[in-house]
Amino acid sequence: MTLKKQILTAAIAGTLASAAMATTDGKVKIGVLADMSGTYADICGPGCVVATQMAIDDFGGKVLNKPIELISADSQLKPDIASAIARRWVESEDVDTIGGLVSSAVTGAVTQVTNNSKNIALITGSASNGFTTKACSPYIAHWTYNVVALANGTVKTMVGEGKKKWFFITADYAFGHALETVSSNVIKANGGEVVGSVRAPLGTTDFSSYVLQAQASGADVVALANAGNDTVNALNAATEFGLTESMDIAGLLVFSQNTKAMDGNVAGGMKLTTGFYWDLNDETRAWSKRFKEKHGEIPSMAHAGAYSATMHYLNAVQKAGTDDADVVMKQMKTTKPNDFFAVNAEFRGDGRMVHDMLLVQIKKPAERKDEDDIYKVLKVIPGSEAYNPMLDECNFSR
Repeated sequence: MTLKKQILTAAIAGTLASAAMATTDGKVKIGVLADMSGTYADICGPGCVVATQMAIDDFGGKVLNKPIELISADSQLKPDIASAIARRWVESEDVDTIGGLVSSAVTGAVTQVTNNSKNIALITGSASNGFTTKACSPYIAHWTYNVVALANGTVKTMVGEGKKKWFFITADYAFGHALETVSSNVIKANGGEVVGSVRAPLGTTDFSSYVLQAQASGADVVALANAGNDTVNALNAATEFGLTESMDIAGLLVFSQNTKAMDGNVAGGMKLTTGFYWDLNDETRAWSKRFKEKHGEIPSMAHAGAYSATMHYLNAVQKAGTDDADVVMKQMKTTKPNDFFAVNAEFRGDGRMVHDMLLVQIKKPAERKDEDDIYKVLKVIPGSEAYNPMLDECNFSR
C-alpha cells in the first residue's frame, strides 16, 4: 500500500470511528430523577422536569443531529428505589445522564450507580459537599449550591453581627448532618459556639418537642438545618411556642417555595443564602416568566440550576462531537458556564460548579409589591468566597 493510500485509509477509518462515537445509540437521553410527590416535590420535582425540558427545547430538541429524549421518575426520597431506577435507566434504557437528584441520601445512592456505569450525574438539588470531596468522582457535576456556600453566606454573616450562641434543629440524614457540621465549623471559626442540637426525621410534622429543647438552650439563634416542608413546619412550631419572639431563626436552606409558604409576619427579616432569585435582573426575570407560564410558580434555585446544568451538558456534547461521558465531561470542564444562573462561574476539576451566591432577606408583607416579591438582595457573594476549595485528590482534570 502506498503512503498516500495509507493516509487515505487512516482518514476514512478515523472519520468512521468519529461518526460511530458521535451516534452511539442514535440519541441523547436525559433522565430526571426527583421527588415528585414528597417533602421536596415543590423544590425539585415536576418543576425540574419542566426546567430540563425548557433547556432541551431552547437547544433545539436535537444535538449532533440526534434527538434529545427526556424521561423522569419519582425517587420517593428512598435511596434503594432511586438506585434501582438509575440502574435500569443506564443498563436497559440507554440514559446518558441523570439530573434532578434533590436528596443527598438519594443522590449518594444514584451516583454509586452512575460512577460504576460511567454516566454523568447532574446534581441540581442536593446540598452535601461530599459529592466533590469524600465521594468525589469524574462523573459528577454538582450545580446550584452546597452546604459550605450556605454556611459561608448566612451563618458567617450572623455570627459577625454578634449572634454567637447557636442551637440546631437538624434533618436526620446526610444533608442535615453535613449542613450542621459545616455550619458549626463556621460558627466556631468566627468566635461563636454551638450550645446544643437535636435531630428530626425527614418529613416530621410535629416539631414541638424539638422547639422546646431549643427554647431551653439559651441560644441566640436557632438554626434550621433542614429544607422543604420540614423548614416550614419547624418555623410554624417555633412561632406557636413563642420562640421567634426571644431568639433569631436561621433557615440554612430555604427555597422560594418555602418562603412563600411561611407567614411573612414571622419570617420577614430572616436572612438566608440562595444560588438564584428570579427578580435579580432582566435575564432572570425573562427566564422565570417563561418558567412560570409553564409551571405556574416562580422557579426555585434547583429549577434554575436544572436548566443551567442541562444546557451546559448539551453544549458540551455538541462541542465534543460525542455523548461519550469522559469526552463530554472534559469539554464541560474546559468551558466556563455562562447563563442567567451561572454568573462568574467556573466548572472545576472536582465537579463543583462555582458561581456567585446571594445573601437575601425575606421581605415583610408590607414591603412586598406582589406575592412573588419575597426577597431583598443584601449582598452578592463571589463563588471564590462561598465554596470550599478543591481537594487535590479530587481534581480529575489533570
